[in-house]
Amino acid sequence: MNKIHFDQLQETLYHQKLDNGLNVYVLPKEGFSKTYVTFTTKYGSVDRTFIPRGGKELVTVPDGIAHFLEHKMFEKEDGDVFQQFSQNAAAANAFTSFTRTSYLFSSTSELYENTKTLLDFVQQPYFTEKTVEKEKGIIAQEITMYDDQADWRQYFGTIENLFENHPVRIDIAGTVETIQDITAEHLYECYETFYHPSNMVFFAVGNVDPEEMLKFVEQDQQAKSFESPEPVVRSFPSEPDYAAKKRSELYMDVSKPKLMIGTKCRNTDMSGKEMLIRELASDVTLDILFGRSSDFFTKAYNEGLIDESFSYEFNLENGFGFAAIGSDTEKPEELEKLIKSVFEDAKNNWSITDEQLERIRKKRIGLFMRALNSPEYIANQFTHYNFNEMNLFDVVPVLEGLTTDQLKSAFEDLYYEDGQTTMTIYPSEKSE
Repeated sequence: MNKIHFDQLQETLYHQKLDNGLNVYVLPKEGFSKTYVTFTTKYGSVDRTFIPRGGKELVTVPDGIAHFLEHKMFEKEDGDVFQQFSQNAAAANAFTSFTRTSYLFSSTSELYENTKTLLDFVQQPYFTEKTVEKEKGIIAQEITMYDDQADWRQYFGTIENLFENHPVRIDIAGTVETIQDITAEHLYECYETFYHPSNMVFFAVGNVDPEEMLKFVEQDQQAKSFESPEPVVRSFPSEPDYAAKKRSELYMDVSKPKLMIGTKCRNTDMSGKEMLIRELASDVTLDILFGRSSDFFTKAYNEGLIDESFSYEFNLENGFGFAAIGSDTEKPEELEKLIKSVFEDAKNNWSITDEQLERIRKKRIGLFMRALNSPEYIANQFTHYNFNEMNLFDVVPVLEGLTTDQLKSAFEDLYYEDGQTTMTIYPSEKSE
């Protein structure tokens, strides 16, 4: 068992890699009554082309299958797993992102009973053609529901505009049409390839004894049999730097137009500390340019170009990255012009100062330290960092060491000619 103490944060992380390849992490939090446990596989919606375990050639599976698999894992021959968690006073859930699928529960009691349920249901797949067919109707309804949500359509419309080939451009749930091609055989093929313990991370945070939990998980895994670990071979198409589409519009039942500017990040083949620096430098740069204390925000708000819906975010994974900035606005053309002028000014007259960096640095460290009081935040962020060979607890020292040169380098990879797109949703009546 490895014990990693972070003096600055006064946190101690316990880690052990089991014989089957599973990485187990435990972070005890003194004074907490709740424990939050996640069991996560490095398998998300972008993993559509890969070599199946035991195979030699690449296969491409239907879009939406990682999310479909997440749904099916909760259904067993003897009933629904949610009932087992609720009987032990635990709240369970799961989610699928572009790059991972996570199963989780939180509870203040019956920790090991619930941990056993979590490990067992994720490691005991049960799919039949009949239940798969039944699930298609449920997921199709979910997809249709999201299709009616303007914010969701705009977000994925922006990503689709940015990427020409990379599967990040495909909705995580797939489409009503693509999920019709999913079979039980597909699910088992994906499960066997991506749900091996060597491709997964177990993480527990909160009111938990680290040695007891590590021993419990180790004994549970020793009682089960697994094939030998082997690396997962994924394949992704080449992706140009330029945005696939400069602009798109959509007409929906919204009361006010919605504008979103997307920028595509180039040079994303990185991991570890290099990736952490790039991620934090991009976040800080966007905060300086578009945060609530920025000149942009004051001007845009005073001129009525944005409202409380205004937001900006940056996403970076190995192989793809992008920023999205948007707001509901009565003046989408004026807002687009102002956002692009901020980018152009930064590109032509880079003027971010050490004082600006220091102010946002302090703000970001404060927000991060406060977030460490949330077991949910820690657990959900930990696997994102872990799967990219980063450490969540390196965030503060990396923030402290950021320089304006690193911010400029990150900006140059994020904003360049042909790397932007605009997605606008107008009220339906405008199309008439």
